[in-house]
Amino acid sequence: MNIIIAVPTRTNRTVDDHFGHCAQFTLFSVSDEKAVQEAGIVFSPPGCGCKSNIVSILRQKGVSILLAGNMGEGAVSVLQGHGIEVHRGCSGDAGKAVEAFVAGEWKDSGVGCSAHHSEAGHQCPSHQ
Repeated sequence: MNIIIAVPTRTNRTVDDHFGHCAQFTLFSVSDEKAVQEAGIVFSPPGCGCKSNIVSILRQKGVSILLAGNMGEGAVSVLQGHGIEVHRGCSGDAGKAVEAFVAGEWKDSGVGCSAHHSEAGHQCPSHQ
């Protein structure tokens, strides 16, 4: 049975630094043999990821794991509430990040949204 992993990405397929600001989500299918294959793109709806319906869309696409650069605890809770396992701290090429995760080369950084509060226009739900 294949596992579907989503990665918030920019249009050049690099990992976006923040879940709620990404242009799209690149989906990857991982086989039982741990072979990674790109499985499609889901474009981000307008607005912050944690305030949109993107989590339910990803779940409908079969996503069970999300690899991200970073995100707030509210988004982590919503994703986990929909049965999507969250791992933060990835960067660079999305495909290579998925391959590294599948190979067991890294795990969730545990770093939350607080590191991004200085970004222009960024607002976390817990700080509004």
